[in-house]
Amino acid sequence: MIRCLIVDDEPLALHILEDYISKVPFMELVKSTTNPIEALTLVQDGNIDLVFLDVQMPELTGIQFLRIANGKTKVILTTAYPQYALEGYELDVVDYLLKPIAFDRFFKAAQKAQGIIQPSKAAIAEPVQVQQQQDFMSDFIFVKSEHKIQKVYLHQILFIEGLKDYISIFTTLERIITLQNMKKMEDTLPEKHFIRVHKSYIVALNKIDSIERSRIRIGDKIIPVGDTYRDEFFKIIDGKNI
Repeated sequence: MIRCLIVDDEPLALHILEDYISKVPFMELVKSTTNPIEALTLVQDGNIDLVFLDVQMPELTGIQFLRIANGKTKVILTTAYPQYALEGYELDVVDYLLKPIAFDRFFKAAQKAQGIIQPSKAAIAEPVQVQQQQDFMSDFIFVKSEHKIQKVYLHQILFIEGLKDYISIFTTLERIITLQNMKKMEDTLPEKHFIRVHKSYIVALNKIDSIERSRIRIGDKIIPVGDTYRDEFFKIIDGKNI
């Protein structure tokens, strides 16, 4: 796994990149921070393979960060300002991502970084892992909502809540209410990415922000883990612990 660090003074930018990294099978997030000084300490300790680095930060600019780091880690610059691209490449950055960053562009940069950091593993992993990720990003379901049939991309689903004969699908874009039952939805969704945690909830594993006791946090939503589903859920979570 490529050990990643995100450095950006905007919390929203951190959240977007955290979500993107969680979707890449050969990357793991070590830390995300708004503090470039803290990030430099991690880099200098030799614990980071790749940094996603904002350019415009108040305490220390990305360019200053690069000069101090002095090649101890690979860096992908992330910024809304294209004028820093040339200087970034002169300092041997892997790639330069302009905000707002689309996932397909992010994934290309991730593949490029893997080719540099783990060239032999990149050659082996690409045919299977990359195809699986691309399949998930493009896969979708159709649901009946009001008087229309709506396409819902699987990678945008946060969680699903059961409401008697209806379900609510909460996505990164909107809430969709459809006449459906939880069992059919559970059977439709790929078990690699979704798990039922309660009689009224199905969650997307890669959208979980934290777990405290038997409560899952996804964004501002707290979702309980039911007794019937607890053992299976924590078995899966334990398998992803490091």
